[in-house]
Amino acid sequence: MLARPEVEKLAHLARIGLNERETDEVTSELNQILKLIDQMQAVDTEGLEPLAHPLDAVQRLRADQVCGVIERERWQSIAPAVENSLYLVPKVIE
Repeated sequence: MLARPEVEKLAHLARIGLNERETDEVTSELNQILKLIDQMQAVDTEGLEPLAHPLDAVQRLRADQVCGVIERERWQSIAPAVENSLYLVPKVIE
């Protein structure tokens, strides 16, 4: 379980400003979350296979098909600046 000083240190590290009441509430909520995690870890899962989906749903897939033509030359002809089939953009980071 977390104590108040630990939560204050975590809040400081995360740069979260908490007042006295909020610190107490966050401490209580984090301890409830940790208690739930302890309960879940106590469950015996030996022999159980992990599930990818709880409903054993199957995703319908479609066949890959060419559905259009790439018109690179057309779009690059109206671009402000192109070089070696690449769009040139202004430098924004010094």
